[in-house]
Amino acid sequence: MEAASTSPARPPYLDVDFDRTPFTLAWEITRACALSCIHCRAEAIPQRDANELTTNEAFNVLDQIVDVGKPILVITGGDPMMRRDVFDILGGAVERGLKVGFSPSATRLVTRAAIERVRDVGVDMVHVSLDGSCPDVHDTFRRVSGAYQRTREIAADVRGVGLPLQIGTTVSRHNIADLPAIAEVVRQIDATVWNVFFLVPTGRGQQDAMLTPDEHEQVLQWLADVSERVPFRVRTTAAQHYRRVLIQRRRAKAATGEQPKDFELTGAGYAFREGKAPAEKGVNDGKGFCFISHVGDVYPSGFLQLCAGNVRTASLASLYRDSELFRSLRDPALLQGKCGRCDFKDVCGGSRARAWATTGNHQAEEPCCVYQPANAS
Repeated sequence: MEAASTSPARPPYLDVDFDRTPFTLAWEITRACALSCIHCRAEAIPQRDANELTTNEAFNVLDQIVDVGKPILVITGGDPMMRRDVFDILGGAVERGLKVGFSPSATRLVTRAAIERVRDVGVDMVHVSLDGSCPDVHDTFRRVSGAYQRTREIAADVRGVGLPLQIGTTVSRHNIADLPAIAEVVRQIDATVWNVFFLVPTGRGQQDAMLTPDEHEQVLQWLADVSERVPFRVRTTAAQHYRRVLIQRRRAKAATGEQPKDFELTGAGYAFREGKAPAEKGVNDGKGFCFISHVGDVYPSGFLQLCAGNVRTASLASLYRDSELFRSLRDPALLQGKCGRCDFKDVCGGSRARAWATTGNHQAEEPCCVYQPANAS
């Protein structure tokens, strides 16, 4: 979610009221996928679910997404290419004025012709997953031989047709040592964004594959270093405490006079202004972010499997704005443990999904953050 910047340009999400409109909405249009990844949040299945939203229902969902305020829309799965109407859905989203990201699985369905069609309907960016710098690591993750090579081919085609490319990497105990080599591959394939996902133990993701708090901190500090010397933007998912790392590092530079003390720090979905008001704003599960499942269930995120309702029986706007679940997630006063006492809780707030997955309490403290607030007991 994050990439540090000192650009004077006003980030668009600063004008978004997170109580009324998500900044980003991810829609899993199918759970079907030919891959069987060991960390799959969706626990993807080989065939489409008979209860999936129909094409007409999908168009209705697009209208509801417009009504909630036109968030950035990410079409994902499973593998969205498993739906024959995928280009109709993508085109319908673009026609309604939505900014659209597309996240297919690296299979033979993603041909050069398919990518050209994605470009031609007006998709803004394509996301491809890369969990290893070589076949041995990546294909073990994906549990399909040849997945690494197919990923490299798709990435080349995406850049070849002129579309921006986002590479997503899920960090776990299986590939933490491979991260520097993965970063080099991301550079080689000319990606625009490297989105680093920190494992949340849900779906097929297991808790023993999750990094320890110290390992989280080490990787976050390393990513902050990397972000200063690579040509692509570095973002994180399910690592809201990356914002705290960036702020602390910027404060250290301000203390030595390397930059003004009243600095601003912005990234994809957050903003922090030292010594100014409003000081902080940060996307989190249910707070500027929303997820719709293949059958229309609405969740705060794909990793926080607490359902607020279904778009077949209630409007997306009412579920996001008025449901008790979403409203509670937007109230930092309800955060518990050290997150509730933390001086970074408004811009960070910890991963609500990881708190829920490890404790059963979505308001519990982030279990993988080493920071100890000065006023925490």
